Amino acid sequence: MRNILSQLSLLLIASLLLTACALAPPAPVDEPAAAAPSADEEKIIYLGAAVSETGKFSREGKDTRQGYGLWLDWVNDEYGGIKVGDDRYKVELIMYDDEGDPDTAARLVEKLINEDRVDFLLGPYSSFLTQSASAIAEKYDKIMIEGNGAAEPLFERGFQNLFAVLTPAGNYTRSALQLLAGKGAETVVIAYEDTAFPTSVANGAQHWAAEYGLEVLGVETYPVNVADVSGIMSKFKDLDPDIFVGGGHFNDAVLFIRAAKELDFNPKAMVITVGPSNPKLIEEVGVDTEYVIGPTQWEASMSYADDYFGTAAEYAARYEDLWGEPPTYQAAESTATALALHIAIEQAASLDTDAVRAALRGLDVVTFYGPINFDEKGRNAGKPMGAIQIQDGEILVVAPSNAAVAELNYPAPPWKDR
Repeated sequence: MRNILSQLSLLLIASLLLTACALAPPAPVDEPAAAAPSADEEKIIYLGAAVSETGKFSREGKDTRQGYGLWLDWVNDEYGGIKVGDDRYKVELIMYDDEGDPDTAARLVEKLINEDRVDFLLGPYSSFLTQSASAIAEKYDKIMIEGNGAAEPLFERGFQNLFAVLTPAGNYTRSALQLLAGKGAETVVIAYEDTAFPTSVANGAQHWAAEYGLEVLGVETYPVNVADVSGIMSKFKDLDPDIFVGGGHFNDAVLFIRAAKELDFNPKAMVITVGPSNPKLIEEVGVDTEYVIGPTQWEASMSYADDYFGTAAEYAARYEDLWGEPPTYQAAESTATALALHIAIEQAASLDTDAVRAALRGLDVVTFYGPINFDEKGRNAGKPMGAIQIQDGEILVVAPSNAAVAELNYPAPPWKDR
């Protein structure tokens, strides 16, 4: 019996040992260490942007895309890549079509961050889309630098990662209204689209009108994608103002001018926010654009210059060589957006978000587009707004005086006398 128990004990021990061996994890297998990146391997900075290719902002979105594209070609092919410390990085830019829709813009920015793993973001066209896109950037602590969202509320949210190279919307009409008041204008009416950017422009127009002694006779709003402004223009015709101010986007400029002519509404000056500085407005509306005034962020005739693109005129020539058309200010400010990020990365000598953010906050440069110097809210505090007037089919700077190439023609003659 004792021998049987001993044998059973030995069998049990052997069985337990075999079970333990079966349950034990396999012995680690030595694998070769991952190869270190080659010193000659190309280093890449990934940028992302959601910009309208279709939808309401397709025209301005094209200018934005082309502005980014010019900088991208130049920085990779001529400049040799962004210098980060002792290394040079080529740049890849991933762009998606936001279709002019804020929800789509937000979704695509999230895709750029989480799926494409971009290092930094460039902004869309319009304050309308920048509002939602920048909220996603802030959520993920990702820097977004932009040149096409000027509405004041964008910069009142306490965001740490939004920077804008353009002059804020509240100052869009300042130069024009100051100039017109000096020419003897006394009254003004204002129509604007009921969205963030035009609202900021209109609020600014009312402020500057009061500042320069202009009486505001009437203010009207209209919805996004308006197709007819004749009702507003009829009301304003009865008020007989010296100045009409229209705050909206390119298509609105077309509507304002055509309605004014059809209704024989004859303000002595028409100041329209977006459109007059774009040669395509002259192509679309023709001679009826004569005397129309518009704010401008930039024109090729301005005296700004830098060590990257040269003078404003040289930048314009480069752009036209690449894209076959002259640059709008939306295109120029898009190039300046990418250039400002480029300069900040080089000054930071790092791709670290905190380091680049600090460099942006300390940036103080003059570019082909003008001064760039961000305040604590991320706005460009250093750049004045210009004003242009269409004269003999040309877009000419009439203000400020140190940038003007022509005198303002005021008052505009009635439609029947043109």
